[in-house]
Amino acid sequence: MDHAPAVYAIETESLSKRFGDMHALDGLSLRVPAACIFGLLGPNGAGKSTAIKILTTLLQATSGSARVAGYDVALQPVRVRERIGYVPQMLSADGALTATENLQLSARLYGLRGAECDARIREALRFAGLEAVAGHLVKTYSGGMIRSLEVAQATVHRPEVLFLDEPTIGLDPMARRSVWERLRELKSATGMTILLTTHDMEEADYLCDQLAILHQGRLAVVGTPDALKGQVGPEASLSDVFVAYSGVELEQGGHYREVRETRGTARRLG
Repeated sequence: MDHAPAVYAIETESLSKRFGDMHALDGLSLRVPAACIFGLLGPNGAGKSTAIKILTTLLQATSGSARVAGYDVALQPVRVRERIGYVPQMLSADGALTATENLQLSARLYGLRGAECDARIREALRFAGLEAVAGHLVKTYSGGMIRSLEVAQATVHRPEVLFLDEPTIGLDPMARRSVWERLRELKSATGMTILLTTHDMEEADYLCDQLAILHQGRLAVVGTPDALKGQVGPEASLSDVFVAYSGVELEQGGHYREVRETRGTARRLG
């Protein structure tokens, strides 16, 4: 069967995942348009990570269906994997290798060889702003440089859809802004669809064309940041929207687990 470009890059229908008696994801029906940056927001335990794991074929749904880049994640997982990139929250670049070596490894995993592989790596280094330090070990990089490299690794094969889990957690403000600009540039230059999870309301407001808020495994609301703020009130911020639809206050310090994970990631990213 020929594969036609999908109007929606991601589609889920009544997607659910149970772990014993617990519903981690409960009947999620969502459509993400192609060529947009889409944010998936929600407190811990809302189902964000579960949704991403199902969409990237790392976890099997209990019921319902999902399509990514036009392919069914359960029935056509190989086709899906060929067309996506994934940047997890945890460190994925190898600090004992150079940026070039990390990119060579990623490119070869996706079947790139010879002159095309070399050209893609040069392009990826330019995109990440790492040409001048391409031969340096990644363990000497700053957190922002590492995150830019990880995005470059995940997109060296030019996927249709890119998934990012908390892309700037643990980064300082300047590094965060640098990653944001690279993601916007990526979408503008390639038309790539980007789905990201985040707890950072500033990040969601700045980056996302559309966003969805999950609450207890269910879809609470979906829309553009401006439309959602307008629904809450004339002076509402995205933080106000989050509180209104999730029922959870944004805490300055966060829970112990969040602090531990954030600090652990920050330490690894340098």
